[in-house]
Amino acid sequence: MELRKRIWGWFFFDWASQPYNTLLITFIFAPYVKELMGDGARAQSAWGFGIGLTGFVIAILAPVLGAISDVSGNRLRWIWLFSVFYVVGSGMLWFAAPDSFNLYTTLFFFGIGMIGMEFATIFTNSMLPDLGPKEEIGRISGNGWAFGYLGGLVALVMMLTLFAENAETGTTLIGIEPILGLDPAQREGTRFVGPLTALWFAVFMIPFFLFVRDPKPSRPPNGAVRAALTGLAATVRNLPKTKSLFAYLTSSMFYRDALNGMYVFGGIYASGVLGWSVVNIGVFGIVAIIAGAIFAVIGGRADEKFGPKPVITVCILLLGFVAISIVFVSRTSVYGIPVAADSSLPDIVFFLFGAVIGAAGGVIQAASRTMMVRQANPDRMTEAFGLYALAGKATSFLAPTMIGIATAISGSQQIGVSPLILLFLIGLILLRWVKPEGDSTEWSASSQPS
Repeated sequence: MELRKRIWGWFFFDWASQPYNTLLITFIFAPYVKELMGDGARAQSAWGFGIGLTGFVIAILAPVLGAISDVSGNRLRWIWLFSVFYVVGSGMLWFAAPDSFNLYTTLFFFGIGMIGMEFATIFTNSMLPDLGPKEEIGRISGNGWAFGYLGGLVALVMMLTLFAENAETGTTLIGIEPILGLDPAQREGTRFVGPLTALWFAVFMIPFFLFVRDPKPSRPPNGAVRAALTGLAATVRNLPKTKSLFAYLTSSMFYRDALNGMYVFGGIYASGVLGWSVVNIGVFGIVAIIAGAIFAVIGGRADEKFGPKPVITVCILLLGFVAISIVFVSRTSVYGIPVAADSSLPDIVFFLFGAVIGAAGGVIQAASRTMMVRQANPDRMTEAFGLYALAGKATSFLAPTMIGIATAISGSQQIGVSPLILLFLIGLILLRWVKPEGDSTEWSASSQPS
C-alpha cells in the first residue's frame, strides 16, 4: 500500500506539470503571442530564439545539479526550489496584455517557468527506478505519462470553455464571456492561462509532496559540490567507454529536440499557416492530448513486453513522417494538390497530424525515460537524468534556432519547420548503436568517480 501511494504521488507530478507544455508552450499562450505580434513568421522566429536561449541555460546546469543531488541527496528540496520557479514564471505571464506587451519581459518569465519545470522533472524522473522492478518500469512510466496527459486535457478544456476568448467574438468555445469577470477586450481570459497554470501546479503538487519520500542523504552535504563535479567529470570522461549510453544520449538529443520543436511551434504554425484562432488550436490540442493519453498506456504495455528500443524506433518513424508531411500542407494545398481557400481538407489533415504527434509523442517520451533507467548507472541515477536533460537541451537551441533562421530567411513558416526532418533522421540512425539493456557490465569499472 505504501509503494502504491508513492507511485500515485509520483504520477501527480506529471499531472501538475503538464499544463506548462499543453497550455503555455503549445496550444494557448504561444498562439496568443503570435496574435499580439501579428506576423506569424516574426513570432515563430522570436519564439524560437527565446526558447533556444532558455534551453541553453538548462543544458549547462542540468547535469551539475543532478550530480550534486546524487552526492548530497535531498531531491525533494530541489523539487521545492524549482516548483517556485515554475509558479512565479507562469503566473507572471498574466501581464502580457495587448496594450502593454513586451516580448522580452514575456520571454524572460516564460523562460523562468520553463527552467523550473525542466529541472523539477530531472529530479522526479530520477525517482522512477525506486517505484518498482525494472520489468515494471515501462508500464509505470507510460501510466504516469498518460495521467499527465489527462491533467493537461482537463486544464485545456477548462481554458477553452471558461476562459480563453476568441479575439473576434470575445466568447469562449461554448459561447460565453470569460468567467470571473475577466475582460475579453483586454484578453484577460486568454492571459489567465498563466495564473491558471501556476495555481494548477501548486494545488496538484500537494499529493506528490505528501506521498513521495526521498532517502536521507547517504553522505554529509559538506564538500558535496566538489564531490559531485568530480564524479560528473569522471562520468563524462568515461562516456565513450559506455558506448550504448553514449549512443542513446546522442540519439535522444536529436529526436527529442525535433519532437520539442513540434510542440513549441505547432500552435504558432497552425495560427500562421492555417489561420486558426486560439480556440481552434485548443480543440486541436484536445485531439492530440486524448490520442497521447490513450497511446501512452498502450505504449507502456508495449514497452513492458518488447522493451523501449523498438517502441522508440516506431515512434521516430511516425513523427518523421509527420515532419515531412507538415511542409506540404497549407491553406491552399495538401501534398501539392490545390484546394479551395474555404476547404476544410487542410484542417482535417492537420487534425490527423495532431493525433499522430500526440500519440507518438507521449509514447516516445515515456519509453525514453525507461530506456534511460536501463542505460544509467544505478548509483548515479539523478546525475544520469541530468545528462539525459543535457542531451535533451544541449541542442535544444538547435531546432528552435534552425527553425527561426529557416523561417527568417525563407519568410515561410512551412519551409521554416523543415529542419525537424533532419533531426529525426539523425536520431533514428544513432539509435542503431544502443543496446536494449545498456552497458551494465561497464559500470563497476568505468563510471565511479576517480
